[in-house]
Amino acid sequence: MASKKAKSKAAAKRAQRGSSNVFSMFEQSQIQEFKEAFSCIDQDRDGIIKKQDLKETYAQLGKLNVKDEELEEMLAEGKGPINFTVFLTLFGEKLNGTDPEDTILAAFKLFDPNGTGFVNKDEFRRLLMNQADKFTAEEVDQAFSVAPIDTNGNIDYKSLCYIITHGDEKEES
Repeated sequence: MASKKAKSKAAAKRAQRGSSNVFSMFEQSQIQEFKEAFSCIDQDRDGIIKKQDLKETYAQLGKLNVKDEELEEMLAEGKGPINFTVFLTLFGEKLNGTDPEDTILAAFKLFDPNGTGFVNKDEFRRLLMNQADKFTAEEVDQAFSVAPIDTNGNIDYKSLCYIITHGDEKEES
């Protein structure tokens, strides 16, 4: 019995260590923003995001026909109940290295058939606002606010990829 208690204490310490690491990945202000987002999604305020919470959140955003399978896939990413720590961990994984820099560069190269290292800002804006998950004008403006754009209106996408994967040096100073 004593060894069972010791094992559960060790497991609890590992869990605590694991969760404390995720909190150290973010600034306190970012954690607060994630907490607010979590609270918005956790519709029934029980501290766990469930399928019904997701369904209601999507409904509030105007998307009423989300398939149960889609919601279940989202929840499965948590590999268990999605409390705030798991939620934060999932975002930490998504924001830190899910798409390596070379993957993002390869995507930009599709828009640069001549291999110049630049894409035209206006053409890229048009594509972002009219293809796949369409961006709003505000979202494009927000993305372009950190993009290195030269006087000819071209985005240096290699530098932008670095900013996406490593952060903007201007923000950190």
